Amino acid sequence: MTDKAGAAARMVAASGTEIIAVNPEYGPISIEGYYDEVFSIPGLLEEVRKGESSGCQGTVIACFDDTGLDAARCIASGPVVGICEAAMQIASLLAKSFSIVTTLRRSIPALEELTVKYGMSLKCQRIRAADVPVLELENPDSEASKLIRVEIQEALDDDRSEAIVLGCAGMADLAAELSKEFGVPVIDGVSAAVKLVESLVALRLQTSKINGYAFPRSKPYIGLFQTFQP
Repeated sequence: MTDKAGAAARMVAASGTEIIAVNPEYGPISIEGYYDEVFSIPGLLEEVRKGESSGCQGTVIACFDDTGLDAARCIASGPVVGICEAAMQIASLLAKSFSIVTTLRRSIPALEELTVKYGMSLKCQRIRAADVPVLELENPDSEASKLIRVEIQEALDDDRSEAIVLGCAGMADLAAELSKEFGVPVIDGVSAAVKLVESLVALRLQTSKINGYAFPRSKPYIGLFQTFQP
């Protein structure tokens, strides 16, 4: 899935933009719900630090829960963009309304919270789940693609949505094909986030370091988290 996200990013990246697709060395193998999300954040933050120290100018968090996004912005100087926020922002520029098609039902509450956080609750008609485990998107023998298509059709028919947001980085390779098939914008958050990061870098804008996204205060961290001490 990391390779797929990297490939989707390179497809839209501008000439001269280098995409480095990485996955944390420890944590859950996929993020499906609040519990997985918490344990994925330490490894994610370590990768953000590595990226910045190696000269990366911006970061994309390729989990549709925008896992660890606020924390990552606290330790990064360059822009950090989550694929959920990016996809919804792009959808709002293309249509009056959209539906999100994600993987499992357990993801719906977290995504509903994000629509409110990002001011998109009036534009997002509904969040639909295809009931596909995240890693099944990598299984060519699964019915994942078929189930996603069913939800898209119902979003167009029942929700009267004008655009579709794909609610998982593992769906990144489907966006162009689905846009053509259904005749509406189908937005992949990975691609959207890459273009937004490129825009922010081109504008020479960096993450604000006063108040909310200020660098963490120096203090002791104990036990297993000593290595994360600011």
